[in-house]
This record gives sequence, structure tokens and C-alpha cells, in this order.
Amino acid sequence: QVQLVESGGGLVQAGGSLRLSCAASGRIISIKTIGWYRQAPGKARELVATITSGGITNYADSVKGRFTITRDNAKNTMYLQMNSLKPEDTAVYYCNAYIVTVTTGGNYWGQGTQVTVSS
Repeated sequence: QVQLVESGGGLVQAGGSLRLSCAASGRIISIKTIGWYRQAPGKARELVATITSGGITNYADSVKGRFTITRDNAKNTMYLQMNSLKPEDTAVYYCNAYIVTVTTGGNYWGQGTQVTVSS
């Protein structure tokens, strides 16, 4: 059974930084594209950033230049460094990954971590 566990959320003042982590566990052979998404109250879940297995990144316009997505394939862990945070970044952040295991492949989600940015 594959699990994605996020950590690193919290309360921060505007202009501050946070680093989110997402650790994958299970009988993993490989992790393909990884993504971070967020969902603010009353809004739909939106894409924040993605990174392919080859390291190609993509960012939502709203976070370009402020957020950085990275991955450590040896540790099956992905990160989202968030700088210059704004109140509008407040949301529950979720990691997502396509993971190949010894028996199957599939799309997995973490449980989410709350990020709150105060003005």
C-alpha cells in the first residue's frame, strides 16, 4: 500500500517562508510526475506546481518566482519551498504523484497540510 504523507504546513506572516515535504512509502519502484495542489475554502482545488521524473518543472502563474518544487528520488520525497508568502496563498496543500509499485501503478494523494498566511 502506497502512502503520501505531507508535513511542514503552519501559520506564517505575509512575506515569510515555509517548506512543505511529502514522503512516499510502500513497495515503490518509481515515482513519475509529482505535483503540489492547493484548495482554499470555498474554492476548487488548483495546481500549484509539477515536476517530472526528468526534473522539468511547471508552475501556476500565481506562484512563479516565489515557489520552488524539488524532489529527492533516493528518499522518495518531494518538496515545495514557498517564499514571499501572501495571504492569498492560504489553503490546504496536497501532494500528488503517479507511483509505480511492484504490483501496479496509480495516482496517489496525500492527506493535505494547512498553510495559513496572516496579513
